Amino acid sequence: MFYIIGPRGSGKTTIGKKFAEYKGYQFVDTDKLIFEKAGKSIAEIVEQHGWDYFRQLETEVLQSIKQDNVVVSTGGGIILAPKNQKIMRDNGTVIYLNASSKTLAERLAAEPQADQRPSLTGKSLLEEIDEVMQQREPIYRATAHHIIDAAQPINDIVMQLKDLS
Repeated sequence: MFYIIGPRGSGKTTIGKKFAEYKGYQFVDTDKLIFEKAGKSIAEIVEQHGWDYFRQLETEVLQSIKQDNVVVSTGGGIILAPKNQKIMRDNGTVIYLNASSKTLAERLAAEPQADQRPSLTGKSLLEEIDEVMQQREPIYRATAHHIIDAAQPINDIVMQLKDLS
């Protein structure tokens, strides 16, 4: 099992799908599973129930993934719960897609998905990414077995992942 972690815009879903296709594995997106379980978008869940409830759903969904031959794309904040870090490290290989705040902001501005995730801080996109990454970067690094530069072309990243498996 492979878990792909990183912030919004790092390419977790795109890379995860391509890597799963290469491996002949199933692809699973935790955000999609949460949407299916709750019947609501993440923005709606957070608005109606708060971040703590959403984070609880994230853990439940992560625990529900049992199959071996799977590539899991995770939500950016899944690593905030130590329990989730342990689940991923104990059950598979954790890959951190690392990218600069500038790269992330450019990608998110190019493909805005307002219904996906509400702002965490209410600040500008670049300011928010900088602030969130200051908090999360050390956790991503500590959780990951492998760190990949997400600014590279998609096929280059997938080739690097092939070498890990």
